[in-house]
Amino acid sequence: MYFRRAYTFLSMNTEIKLKIELFLNESIVSSKSVSGGCIADSRVIETETDKKYFVKTHSGKANMFINEANSLNELTKPDCIRVPKVILSDNSFLLLEFIEQGSKQALFYSEFGQAFAQMHKFTAKEFGFFEDNYIGATPQYNTATLGGKANWDEFYFQKRLLPQLKFAESNGYSSKELSQGIGKIENKLDKILKGSEEPPTLLHGDLWSGNYLCDNNGKAVLIDPAVYYGHREADLAMTKMFGGFTQTFYESYQNNFPLADGWEYRENIYLLYHYMNHLNLFGSGYYNQCIKLAGYYL
Repeated sequence: MYFRRAYTFLSMNTEIKLKIELFLNESIVSSKSVSGGCIADSRVIETETDKKYFVKTHSGKANMFINEANSLNELTKPDCIRVPKVILSDNSFLLLEFIEQGSKQALFYSEFGQAFAQMHKFTAKEFGFFEDNYIGATPQYNTATLGGKANWDEFYFQKRLLPQLKFAESNGYSSKELSQGIGKIENKLDKILKGSEEPPTLLHGDLWSGNYLCDNNGKAVLIDPAVYYGHREADLAMTKMFGGFTQTFYESYQNNFPLADGWEYRENIYLLYHYMNHLNLFGSGYYNQCIKLAGYYL
């Protein structure tokens, strides 16, 4: 047992280990790497008193773990969906509550949809967030620099679509067709979004099937957020990108907090942001879908 435990620490930063031990006031006796993330190294650690924690390290991005901690803490405010408790964070690591996973029961997606709708009733005065953060490994701009309180269509173009286009141009993934398409969308975005006006709503920001868990009580748990206050249709659109949500989830959501008419038409404008982000993160395999989504409104 001694040799097994000693071996596991070869890939865990000693300075981080000592910081965590000092904060917890007990020694870490094991550290096991877990899969699932493509940005940070993730581990489950266990202490001498048999307590387990989840640790993220090695993001390579300034403030990423502090940003994630702030996002998780923000999601606790409506008190309707479980998120991992933040234990400790700094620029080099994020220490979280370890959540034992369980099996989805018959009412899982119905209760999840209801709770997600309840979360979206938590609002703010302005779009954005008090700090910029990340969507995956891509910077996500949230802070107010638009010369006063912005409308949602202004915020969405200036802080979401336009930065992604600039990243694509810098990364060599853009084209004249894509840049012209995004430019045309700017001129008609107010018309595309007309009729869906709502107060700024608390968003997870990056909700796909890999960013929620089922705990050992059969309840949904939100993880890996990219929080800001925006339009809730943007959150729901992201859930459609890779699937993983049942029709029961959407029906439960609509029963508890119906969307404005025309949400189906607006869905692609929100998917465009996420496909452009995947273009920038993973390459040209996402280019054609970006062109298709932009072209839907042209």
